[in-house]
Amino acid sequence: MRLFRNPEQLEEAYDLLSSGNWKILSGGTDFYPSLGAKQPEFDVLDISRISSLRDIVKDDAGNWHIGALATWSDIINHDLPEAFKSLQLSAREVGSIQIQNRATVVGNICNASPAADGVPPLLTLGAVVKIGSAKNTREVPLEQFILGNRKVGLEPDELVTGLKIPANLANGKSTFLKLGARKYLVISISMIAARLVTGSDNIITDAAISIGSCSAVAVRLRELEKALIGQNLGDDVAPLLTDEHFNMLTPLNDVRATHVYRMEACREITKRAIESISRN
Repeated sequence: MRLFRNPEQLEEAYDLLSSGNWKILSGGTDFYPSLGAKQPEFDVLDISRISSLRDIVKDDAGNWHIGALATWSDIINHDLPEAFKSLQLSAREVGSIQIQNRATVVGNICNASPAADGVPPLLTLGAVVKIGSAKNTREVPLEQFILGNRKVGLEPDELVTGLKIPANLANGKSTFLKLGARKYLVISISMIAARLVTGSDNIITDAAISIGSCSAVAVRLRELEKALIGQNLGDDVAPLLTDEHFNMLTPLNDVRATHVYRMEACREITKRAIESISRN
């Protein structure tokens, strides 16, 4: 018989994780569908009652912290800076309202799907994953935490307790665009999150662009970001979007779209995202 535990304190969860074959349950919107009609072949650690993991707060240094149990609806309804607009827009794309009320931001990351809607916006915000165990705590940049399709850098005795957005990256304006076969309730063909910072003269001083659903892990377009810095946000960006800016993407041919279509789509939605920020 498999065990089920539902602790109220984080320390108790750490103690349980230090031994046994546990799988962590929070919102459950990916957990239960993955089982299908089967019974779990592992012990289940339900962390949904650990209230200390629900907060979305800004600390005295200006860093933002998103707890492991913060839902997509929490993100949508929270008063956040403009830089978080891309994350709030992506939150509205995560399934239905019922799913948004239950699914967690951290669960979306730990699931590590190439089409995880929350990953591109969080990459543009320089998100850091906060990890704890009975032995210690550590922080890992999101780019280093997601290792591949359904693979994350988490030890069996560890738990993701939340995310940190550094104060120096929680600035600028942002947006999120998602291309799918229909408007709602769809897995993306491609998606983009963009965050741009400008001076009083409308010159771009910092840029963060991330593409999802077109490689095993969502990626930052570092070369394009460099090309954007120093440009006037009101200028036509199309000439800047060259093949070399997208050559790290490895989109698949699948039932949703071909490799060629996805590559063209990435270029187009990148252009539209930058233009959208310039208008706002």
